[in-house]
Amino acid sequence: MALKVQVEQKIMNEIIRFNGNVPAKSGSKRWRILVVDKLAMRMISACCKMHDITAEGIPLVEDLHKKREPLTSMEAIYLMTPTEESVRILLSDFESPNRSMYKAAHVFFSAVCPEELFNEICKSTANTTKKIKNIKEINVAFLPYESQVFTLDSPDTFQIMYSPYLATARFAHMERIAEQVATLCATLGEYPSVRYRSACERNVELSTLIQQKLDVYKADDPTIGEGLEKARSQLIILDRGFDCISPILHELTLQAMAYDLLPITNDVYRYFPSPNSIEKEVLLDENDELWVELRHQHIAVVSTLVTQNLKRFTDSKRMNQGDKQTIRDLSLLIKKMPQYQKELSKYSTHLHLAEDCMKAYQGYVDSLCKVEQDLAMGTDCEGEKVKDHMKNIINIILDTNISSYDKIRIIALYAMIKNGISDESLNKLFTHAQINLRDQDMVRNLSYLGINVVTDGNRKKPYQIPRKNRVTEQTYQMSRWTPVLKDIIEDSIDDKLDQRHFPFLAGRAQSSTYHAPISARYGHWHKDKGQTTVKNVPRLIVFIVGGISYSEMRCAYEVTAAKSGWEAIVGASHILTPSGFLGDIASLSKDN
Repeated sequence: MALKVQVEQKIMNEIIRFNGNVPAKSGSKRWRILVVDKLAMRMISACCKMHDITAEGIPLVEDLHKKREPLTSMEAIYLMTPTEESVRILLSDFESPNRSMYKAAHVFFSAVCPEELFNEICKSTANTTKKIKNIKEINVAFLPYESQVFTLDSPDTFQIMYSPYLATARFAHMERIAEQVATLCATLGEYPSVRYRSACERNVELSTLIQQKLDVYKADDPTIGEGLEKARSQLIILDRGFDCISPILHELTLQAMAYDLLPITNDVYRYFPSPNSIEKEVLLDENDELWVELRHQHIAVVSTLVTQNLKRFTDSKRMNQGDKQTIRDLSLLIKKMPQYQKELSKYSTHLHLAEDCMKAYQGYVDSLCKVEQDLAMGTDCEGEKVKDHMKNIINIILDTNISSYDKIRIIALYAMIKNGISDESLNKLFTHAQINLRDQDMVRNLSYLGINVVTDGNRKKPYQIPRKNRVTEQTYQMSRWTPVLKDIIEDSIDDKLDQRHFPFLAGRAQSSTYHAPISARYGHWHKDKGQTTVKNVPRLIVFIVGGISYSEMRCAYEVTAAKSGWEAIVGASHILTPSGFLGDIASLSKDN
């Protein structure tokens, strides 16, 4: 079952429809306010439809952290992360006996509430404890971004985990993200074996914390992870240094290309349907079936696929329009057939999206892609080993029509595939490319991720898993690179992933007989039974500390389609674009 659907059902059944053990009067509706923090707001926006929430008697959704008007005649449902700040705001809403914010409160924490915060609530004023009718932990502290992709909505994780200036905040942050990852597994009904990339010491520390959180959920509900299929499930923890090539390369599949080259913000694509029209905003999400079909397709075939879909639609409605459709033809068709405006507008959106991507590609990206692919692969499009990469990149470096940002991407790739270059060589590249000192950190700071950037030639090359040769006659020359993540997922499923470099936590490798003790701290008071039935196949779950790129997200769908007996779920602290990734890297050396 799609991750978003599972979270939606959990929110609707356990929170929105929660009646506080008070039966509603026949035919009556209990009107309540929903108060949420940032993560909960994004979670609800991603999974639920506002009209469904309103239909359940919630006319208003409020931001916990913003000023709110008292509604003393109505009860409120709070959905929030159990932090000191959120608990303080909750208590302040009811501390005054003469002016409570709401009639009563039903509190839902997205993750396990720490003992000290729970005690703080219990020790609050008499009015507060009287007003708070219920406290429950629903254990959904992640954002289901797509059906097989999740994030923790935590872009600050990159700085905290990799910046030397934020080391003191690291352990507390790892505790938080460990809890969030554990709630993902609990939501999926998984108690996976945990393994990690050993090259980064922090991975084993985070993996151990996650295992401790998983043990608590297992103790609370022993049915999690039960069964021969579920016992094969794995959770792999990766640091971002495992592959810094994929987040930097120009990608030519629609989703990755669009988010790299176009100004898409919060998944909203903006365009003008016609020269004299007003700007249109479209949300690129899985509610659009055409987007789901197209997002992982190579840009070379997207327009053709849109046209084919459009022809099938127009033929089904007996609008004989011929085999070819232009954007102008489609605009005229929408005016002629207003009853089909919603459907036709989707085709128009994706034709515009493909056209905007191709304009950017033909403008300058086409000259970069071959050089980038040769650097990443180490071979040219004929499969011959590239002997002198410098000969290929020098024209890019010296071209004044190419932006500094794209030159930085080339220099970073060059330094990585060479396993580091001399400081003198790196400075020469920066000088010829006219890269200022501040932007040079986008390359130099890759060292904080364990990448050899500057070297005297004696530094050992980090372990790389054996790459599979996936280039065939059907492979696009400008898209020969496959993210390392795909090899990791496939090798793990096939039991070929080197356990010296990707070890399991001690005592948990593929164990189907583990029985956790009964929870003394948590018991069953915070967990409703009767949850959604989960898919009875083993899952390969990957969590990347420091972000996941769109090309890596695609791997989950490709492997799941190829390995019918498995489902791959991938996620990270946040979603990466090339510019966002390089910006994160540049900030690592700043003492914020």
